[in-house]
Amino acid sequence: MSVGFTAACQPADATAAPASRAASSPVGGATPSGTITPGATPVVTAPTTAAPTAEPAETVAAPAAGPDPAQPATPTALAAALLLPVKGRAPLTGYTRAQFGQAWMDADRNGCDQRNDVLGRDLTGVVHKAGTHDCVVLSGVLADPYSGTTIAFTRGQTTSSAVQIDHVVALADAWQKGAQQWDAATRASFANDLANLLAVDGPLNEQKGAGDTATWLPPNNAYRCAYVARQVGVKATYGLWVTQAEQDAMVRVLTTCPEESMPTGSSVLAVAPASTPVVVAAAPAPAVDTLVTVTYANCDAVRAAGAAPIHLGEPGYATALDRDGDGIACE
Repeated sequence: MSVGFTAACQPADATAAPASRAASSPVGGATPSGTITPGATPVVTAPTTAAPTAEPAETVAAPAAGPDPAQPATPTALAAALLLPVKGRAPLTGYTRAQFGQAWMDADRNGCDQRNDVLGRDLTGVVHKAGTHDCVVLSGVLADPYSGTTIAFTRGQTTSSAVQIDHVVALADAWQKGAQQWDAATRASFANDLANLLAVDGPLNEQKGAGDTATWLPPNNAYRCAYVARQVGVKATYGLWVTQAEQDAMVRVLTTCPEESMPTGSSVLAVAPASTPVVVAAAPAPAVDTLVTVTYANCDAVRAAGAAPIHLGEPGYATALDRDGDGIACE
């Protein structure tokens, strides 16, 4: 998603108990537990042999403000990655794009579909098509996070594919790690969550396919920490699991940036202290999980599988199936 997570990638997407407050020296106004009651004034007893002597009121300083126990600190992406459930990859059996609802629906009901929302969010110098209420993006410039290059986007049959909208956590990957157990509404929400959508370089999006952190990372090293943090955030928010190889890869990347925060909008269901120290021993690259490539002989096969239409960048899309070259196959 939205995983209230906002991102932009595509061939363009864990809480700690606050530290204990330092004990204060016992003084008037202290409670039995030893904590100071803010604003308390100690009582001064007058001598029995003389008239009471006025003494200046003793001021007891209130303890320094500390973290609100009801509002735990946001965990780092590294801490959250270590808390993701680890399981094996489930079969891809039963997966179709249609399982995740209508492609590029207007999930937030702002009058514009998610694809154009992401293009409008991630591109600069955007030009909209007249009469679409600033919805349909005709052109713009993408600072591509995956390649680190700048890409000019122009809407058209032969040019739109230069910039694609990536599901940071691919739909097929999600299907194999918990999404097949969701109801239809949750899958549709996931597929259209802006936190899980990024405008990115088209060819790199196709290269990534349904890869997870263990099998694919952006060539742009400078973006890897943010990219992995976004995957962690999406998976934590939706309760998806990871394979052991995937978690190892996440930890390996995030160990190079231990303070990397969770993306805005992510909601971690299980959290750890933001400062959890992690020591990761050097290890060989984890084994790559086998990914299933979705292909169709023709549009009849696509429709029979309930996957039509297939959009550019989605599993099963092929230019041979997209006769008019508009990025939507088997319409």
